[in-house]
Amino acid sequence: MLTTERHDIILQLLREKQTITLQDIISATSASESTIRRDLTELEKRHELERIHGGATLTERKLQEFSISEKSAKNLQEKIAIAKYAASLVQEGDCIFLDAGTTTLQVIPFLQNKDAVIVTNGLTHLDSLVEHGITTYLTGGLIKAKTSALIGQQAVQSLQNYRFDKCFLGVNGFHSTYGYTTPDPEEAHIKQSAGSLAKEIYVLADYTKLNKVSFAKIFDLNVAQLITNKLDQQILAAISQETEVVTT
Repeated sequence: MLTTERHDIILQLLREKQTITLQDIISATSASESTIRRDLTELEKRHELERIHGGATLTERKLQEFSISEKSAKNLQEKIAIAKYAASLVQEGDCIFLDAGTTTLQVIPFLQNKDAVIVTNGLTHLDSLVEHGITTYLTGGLIKAKTSALIGQQAVQSLQNYRFDKCFLGVNGFHSTYGYTTPDPEEAHIKQSAGSLAKEIYVLADYTKLNKVSFAKIFDLNVAQLITNKLDQQILAAISQETEVVTT
């Protein structure tokens, strides 16, 4: 197989899966591991991808943000597993901040019998919260069209009326050096504010967010506990030096 053909296959796999392993590429191309490593090095030099431990991920612009509809179908089973574990941490009568986002959305069905009170800035959460009979307060603020999140000073001010037992946040990336990040400073401010009002902070992020770095920092890894999945043992060991990590 020609080098250009292998490169095309690698990039197509990345478009389909966002993050791929060396074994994924070897299976698709029947090339040796050393050949694939050279391919990845070349593609990284061309800014076509980013190499990560054991594979590669798509290069993303730091300000890039996908819409709710674009994100909702990605890694759905992983998100559900993460959400189920997060919900298991909720005690009867807890007061919870549930951040806007597609992973946090999946937490809602598992809260049905918890008798918890929810505060959220996620407009897309409302139908599910009402459907499951969960007591809910919605923050004020400006509606962000891309993510249907409520943001801005009014949202921050309304959060000051509450104190939370637990805070469940979504992020666009987590990195051992750069911490938790998101493309929008306004959304980062909401997450920071909610976290500052909570006894416990949890970040819900599937493995594809590993080593992704967006424009706006939320906080360092050690500020929140990370609930994720499928992390390589070496990566898990490295990340666990910075924060408590639970893999589903």
